[in-house]
Amino acid sequence: MADPIVAQPFPYYVEVEAGKSYKWCACGRSSTQPFCDNSHAGSEFSPVEYTAENSKRIAFCGCKASKRGAICDSSHSQL
Repeated sequence: MADPIVAQPFPYYVEVEAGKSYKWCACGRSSTQPFCDNSHAGSEFSPVEYTAENSKRIAFCGCKASKRGAICDSSHSQL
């Protein structure tokens, strides 16, 4: 499996709306980080869907190494 591109070495902070779904870019190629713009087409990557349970500020992973998928787990500190 290929490694994703590190979009940025720190999280993207985004205000999300309760009940709304977001497609997080897993490949690192999207020009609309942290969300998917289908730049993964033809690769082995697929976006990760995140549905907000509450309206709040979320730290979406920017380094693409989080073991929590779309949500930052501070893996960027190990790069």
